[in-house]
Amino acid sequence: MEIRARMSMSADGYVTTPGGWPALTADPAFVSGESHGIREFLQGCEAALMGRTTFEPALANERWPWPNLNVFVLSSQRPSGTPDHLVTDSAPARLLETLRAANRGGDVHLVGGPRTIETFRALGALDKLELVVLPLLFADGLRLKPSLSPDAELTFERERAVPGGSVEIVYGLT
Repeated sequence: MEIRARMSMSADGYVTTPGGWPALTADPAFVSGESHGIREFLQGCEAALMGRTTFEPALANERWPWPNLNVFVLSSQRPSGTPDHLVTDSAPARLLETLRAANRGGDVHLVGGPRTIETFRALGALDKLELVVLPLLFADGLRLKPSLSPDAELTFERERAVPGGSVEIVYGLT
């Protein structure tokens, strides 16, 4: 099992638009569940691990974003409308332990912003950081840094061009 974080960011380093939406949603070519290699990324995943801020908007979506994944949410309280089969916990280490006990060998998609990714990286749980750099400039929003610690030991693994002008950059963590 590998825990892999995948996030999009603008060419000037913002992971959200000035309005707070994930950077990917600003791309005119964005199609939910299909764009920028997400289908291929999710093929080996059996679970999604995320923070409450990322999870709550999905409760109102017409299409459930993780139909084939077990979902684990870091949250101090269970958000209203959370399906019964989803796991929530306020303690990152305990949630990680629950996820590992339930895992059948597939990878885990760590979904969320820089704080959530840093929380699990600091626990030694993050195996890969995959960035999709969009050919857009925002000049405002939430930056990847400083939330992701500078002591994150990233090792470049590979890159590939993604249709629409984006570039996927994959780092391993040592």
